[in-house]
Amino acid sequence: MLKQLNQWFHLQEEHTSVRTEMVAGLTSFITVAYIIVVNGAILNIAGMPYEAVTLATVICSFIGCMLLAFWANSPLIIVPGMGDNAFFVFTLVLSFGLTWQQALAVVLIAGIVFVITTTSKVADYLSNSIPMSMIHAMTAGIGLFIAFLGLKNGGVIVANEGTFVALAKISDPHALTTLLTLLILVALFQKNVKGNFLIGILIGTVIGALFGIVDFSKLRDFQLSFNGYQEVFLAFDFSQIGTFHFWTAVFSLSMVIIFQNMGAQLGMLPDKSKFRKSFQAHSFSVIGAGLFGCSPTTTAAESATGIAAGGRTGLTSLTTGLLFIPALFLTPIFKVIPNSAIAPVLIIVGCLMVQSIKEIPFSDFTEAFPAYLMLAIMPLTFNIANGIAFGFIAYPILKWATGRKKEVTGTMYVIAFFFLLYFILGAL
Repeated sequence: MLKQLNQWFHLQEEHTSVRTEMVAGLTSFITVAYIIVVNGAILNIAGMPYEAVTLATVICSFIGCMLLAFWANSPLIIVPGMGDNAFFVFTLVLSFGLTWQQALAVVLIAGIVFVITTTSKVADYLSNSIPMSMIHAMTAGIGLFIAFLGLKNGGVIVANEGTFVALAKISDPHALTTLLTLLILVALFQKNVKGNFLIGILIGTVIGALFGIVDFSKLRDFQLSFNGYQEVFLAFDFSQIGTFHFWTAVFSLSMVIIFQNMGAQLGMLPDKSKFRKSFQAHSFSVIGAGLFGCSPTTTAAESATGIAAGGRTGLTSLTTGLLFIPALFLTPIFKVIPNSAIAPVLIIVGCLMVQSIKEIPFSDFTEAFPAYLMLAIMPLTFNIANGIAFGFIAYPILKWATGRKKEVTGTMYVIAFFFLLYFILGAL
């Protein structure tokens, strides 16, 4: 079996091992397992049945991870995204006025557009036309986003009417659990202890239990039934396909999933040569989401935790994908793990990704300012796509204004135009 895994995933060539890859996959899974519970709750706002969407979430996550594992040999993971499910509910359904069945049709068509992009020369052309400063800024920006997510979920940063966000009281049990776990995890990480992230999560759960923030009642309260799954499977509705707002929705969603995930994959993949196939795998998973009754899948930012744990090949994503199946029936166990135990992992991973900032040529303002916008907008709007959009719009404008328009590829102008159009249509 070990020999077969090595042949499939080229473990020796990647200088990794079965154990390292499986630990990395388990780490990625634990940090993203919340999506099993949360995605259904969000899509339920649009009228979709919770139990059915929960099953669809697991199916789409499994398929996405299998595509990455066997087609791309990529350590990234694909799940229905938090921003994407919000876009599905609040933009496609509540803003555009589509039913959730019609919104699934939008997802399906956007997935087809995505596949056409990734299976033609367009994807390679896009990635080769993007300046390195933009790629490094996307990596660092996602790092800041992940760190902010960890600080927020860990209760260290809280909402504030006057300043939007503020530091929580350190005496708060959630914040205290996060900070104590972070101290321990930093020490484990610095000493390169095997399985440091997993050990840290377990220690954080114990600390949380001591501080009374672990809700053990979740072990007995959870109930799940799949009798209604047929309500969402192949439930897409093309009755609005002849209307302008339907195609506006398709364009908007296509822009988000293509460029957000291009930035995420280029930013997180340890081996950029895997980008094309990894991007293709993701595009097919979006079609799967439309078919199986779910919001669009995304390249999970939590993939970075598995990569930081040593994941280099598709065995990482295979491990994560396989864990989704039994986890559906073990959801109460994962719900017991407090956010404060997971948050320190995100904070450390954010630090690792932010280090890409040193590759940005800040001495050149035309390169620095678009990168700076990405770094600022991603965490401050809590949206990776918004940060990427601001950076891509600002880049050609600055180059043009300073008489250096020859440094901008035609592709960058096209991307900037479409992002600008995306913002304009979103304001209508």
